[in-house]
Amino acid sequence: MAAQAVALLREVARLEAPLEELRALQSVVHAVSLHELREQSAELRLGPLFSLLNENNREQTSLCVSILERLLQAVEPVHLARNLGVDLQRGLTHPDDSVKTLTLSQIGRIVENPEAVTEILNNTELLKQIVYCIGGENLSVAKAAIKSLSRISLTHTGLEALFESNLLDDLKNVMKTNDVVRYRVYELVVEISSVSSESLNYCTTSGLVTQLLRELTGEDVLVRATCIEMVTSLAYTHHGRQYLAQEGVIDQISNIIVGADSDPFSGFYLPGFVKFFGNLAVMDSAQQICERYPVFLEKVFEMADSQDPTMIGVAVDTVGILGSSVEGKQVLQKTGTRFEHFLMRIGYQAKNASTELKTRCLDAVSSLLYLPAIANQPWAQKLMFNSPGFVEFVMDRSVEHDKASKDAKYELVKALADSKTVAEIFGNSNYLRLKTYLSEGPYYVKPVATTAVEGAD
Repeated sequence: MAAQAVALLREVARLEAPLEELRALQSVVHAVSLHELREQSAELRLGPLFSLLNENNREQTSLCVSILERLLQAVEPVHLARNLGVDLQRGLTHPDDSVKTLTLSQIGRIVENPEAVTEILNNTELLKQIVYCIGGENLSVAKAAIKSLSRISLTHTGLEALFESNLLDDLKNVMKTNDVVRYRVYELVVEISSVSSESLNYCTTSGLVTQLLRELTGEDVLVRATCIEMVTSLAYTHHGRQYLAQEGVIDQISNIIVGADSDPFSGFYLPGFVKFFGNLAVMDSAQQICERYPVFLEKVFEMADSQDPTMIGVAVDTVGILGSSVEGKQVLQKTGTRFEHFLMRIGYQAKNASTELKTRCLDAVSSLLYLPAIANQPWAQKLMFNSPGFVEFVMDRSVEHDKASKDAKYELVKALADSKTVAEIFGNSNYLRLKTYLSEGPYYVKPVATTAVEGAD
């Protein structure tokens, strides 16, 4: 059957309008196994198929894309890079996004192959077209281009090709397309910077990281909100956090939080800024971060008292993250009455908020109680017991209507029921209710008694 595909390819190459032959070829190539196609790969003449893509015929283009998607899987990445570079280059400038997608999928195979990727590093025109794909309207095409360039940059040679050549100018030109495309380039730069100190150095030397940080601390609140997500991604790496600290960026973010009270538009960027510090506290030292930047925890407690569900949710999530470590729990406990008030607020929200926020509150409480030695501490249990209506809420199965909420509450009940001090603090009757809840499982439904009436249908 693979031989039939080869014969049809020859027929397609011979004709000017081979629609019937293309339809037949499409059926054949999708019916034959890849193993058989690979055995015939030396006979697969794909040039004519690429040429047919250049004609303004939608059905013909669609058929060629479908056929090439299958046949190219049988071609080794090195062969693709060496012999089909010109065709791939043309594919990236094709007006049909399906052709661009096909081409970028093959470039994706090339960049994953150590031998093949060296072939395209010398093809500056191809690399240039990949860069310009970031600026297209189709998001999936742009994402594929970003992924390929990020993969190319994993090697020293790739970094040099992107940042020490005219490609850097192309990258900067693409950024001028619009705000959305500029953020895509920032996304690429952060991905590359996160790989190693060397990668970060190339990106900072290019000026693109500096430009990102300048926008982060600029006056446009919507830009701030977008940029903080990318800077947070950079902060996931140790070398990224070091760089941000050395450049004074962390101090600047802290100062912006300090000034947020006088900014009526701070709601746009404040959640992202608080999440940034929450992640820092988890990845480094919760105590050091909270001591050096006290405004972070102050703002978290303040957000918990907000009437805005978005702000409350961020506060709850952040405390849950902090409370996931022993050090974080100790930091929270040291805040005394502030933390006690927060727990009362979280208890109120867990009972009265939307299902989604209830789940987040329960997750946070489970995080605060979880960890041996910590779950046995009576202080948190006393605060929960004294929170009006909290015990009743925990015992009430009718509150949750979805699996996530039921699972979250069950984890909370389990943490309490397994504690040695809960009987003393909650009382024996509540302790027994917790044990019963635990034994019945998270999805237990109390049976409803029915009475048969004589004569009823």
